[in-house]
Amino acid sequence: VQLVESGGGFVEPGGSLRLSCAASGFPYDDYAMYWFRQAPGKAPEWISGITYHSVTKYYAESIKGRSTISRDNVKNTLTLRINNLKPEDTAMYFCAKDIPKWRTDLKGKPEYDYRGQGTQVTVSS
Repeated sequence: VQLVESGGGFVEPGGSLRLSCAASGFPYDDYAMYWFRQAPGKAPEWISGITYHSVTKYYAESIKGRSTISRDNVKNTLTLRINNLKPEDTAMYFCAKDIPKWRTDLKGKPEYDYRGQGTQVTVSS
């Protein structure tokens, strides 16, 4: 299993970023996928998730209303777009693979067995 994130960078407040995660080594369209972020000195924060068939999506309050998660089950990619970025969005962002197949809801704490190395997002003027 390999998960490779891209799309991070240095952005001014109010800007937007499109983060991508390229997945390989497993049947991607069988698993829900997640985005987490971790700021220095803080625990990882679950910020978004999407079920295997894209029917159900989750956004943490910290990014709700200014973010969109999507997936392409042909290209095996996961995307998170965040608009109106704030300095508090500064963190390492990583994607993660769910454990059970065919999850149809995103209730409760997510469980993952693989994650990527992450892509750094820095929001500053």
